[in-house]
Amino acid sequence: MEDCKKGRLFGSALILLQGVVTALFPQASVRLTKKMIGKNFDNASELEAKPAYVRQLRAIGVGMIAAGGTGLLLGDAEESETALAELAGADGADDEE
Repeated sequence: MEDCKKGRLFGSALILLQGVVTALFPQASVRLTKKMIGKNFDNASELEAKPAYVRQLRAIGVGMIAAGGTGLLLGDAEESETALAELAGADGADDEE
């Protein structure tokens, strides 16, 4: 169960980082896309990204930042709730004795 939590936190952090890169440097995503398309098509390097596409990439990056940040915050909240439940359980066990 602990590995699953760590995996979710790692995934959220990775999405957050990718979102920051995409939002701040959309041309890096454009270059990557050109390289991927260039593997299968001729003259892909001559393609130019329209300004609307770059704006859409920035918007996707901002969405990824929001999603990754939310995942990290929910993970922290879940850990806090678990710790409180454990403390409450420990206090209840002491009271019963």
